[in-house]
Amino acid sequence: MSAVAPTLEAFFTERLGRQRNASPHTVAAYRDAFRLLLTFAQQRTGKAPSQLDFADLDAPLVACFLDHLEEERHNSVRTRNARLAALRSFYRYAAYREPAHAEVIRRVLAIPEKRTRRTVVSFLTGPEIAALVASPDRATWRGRRDHTLLVIAVQTGLRVSELTGLRNHDVVLGTGAHVQVHGKGRKDRATPLTHHSVAVLTVWMRERAGQPDEALFPTSRGTPLSTDAVYDLVTKYVVIAERQCPSLSAKKVTPHVLRHSSAMQLLHAGVDTSVIALWLGHEHVQTTQIYLHGDLSIKERALARIAPQGTPPGRYKASDRLLAFLEGL
Repeated sequence: MSAVAPTLEAFFTERLGRQRNASPHTVAAYRDAFRLLLTFAQQRTGKAPSQLDFADLDAPLVACFLDHLEEERHNSVRTRNARLAALRSFYRYAAYREPAHAEVIRRVLAIPEKRTRRTVVSFLTGPEIAALVASPDRATWRGRRDHTLLVIAVQTGLRVSELTGLRNHDVVLGTGAHVQVHGKGRKDRATPLTHHSVAVLTVWMRERAGQPDEALFPTSRGTPLSTDAVYDLVTKYVVIAERQCPSLSAKKVTPHVLRHSSAMQLLHAGVDTSVIALWLGHEHVQTTQIYLHGDLSIKERALARIAPQGTPPGRYKASDRLLAFLEGL
């Protein structure tokens, strides 16, 4: 028997810290996965986390832990798979350090990911975007900050962590206006700004008047907005915007939906998906294909090109009430 603790500590300090130079986001995600696993194992075995050995953290326990995430913590399949990916990374590292436990490690590594259903991407229409962006009260400092944040979020398609991570010196106005984005996976990119975004940012930064390395979108205390704060303010303004645009009430709007909306605006403007992938900071162009699947108008235009001559344009409409009922099932 050998304790897991020394190997786990070496995994975070040597493998993630020195060898892989993992980002703080990766370290935090892996840390949270092991916090949950060790707490679950302590409840199951009665052992303190520092006393657990590899025989305790075997495949049956890890499988029960993954079920616990879904059934008791109500995590999604994607979250379950992300936790499993963190565990696999550790067990692959442990295979070199602890060959005596190769069989236990092999069985854990054999636990498969769950397949997930790919949902159609959700995005906002032009009128919905306009209503949302107009909802903050620009007579107040907070409202002007939130208005600017929403304008930049929709135009640039930044991830929420990228938005909250923006500093004043990341904004370049004038010729070739853009924001310098420090993105996922330590990948930096420059995202162009439209004339409208430049105008909004110019006014905001004149009022903001902070130091170059201070947050572009601070709290009233001057600290950077948290991701939770951005989620909350988006939710708040969606409720306000629903009064002018009732269709918003049928959608669950999050900061990531604003990112999707930015991508769909580019797609509708005829921008190639490879360019959209660069714009959004996607590592693979295939990731951007979800927007093609989510845009019904693109499919309808393609269908119109191949429709037989003499076929009336538009969508099919049932000629009878009963047939319409059946079509709606």
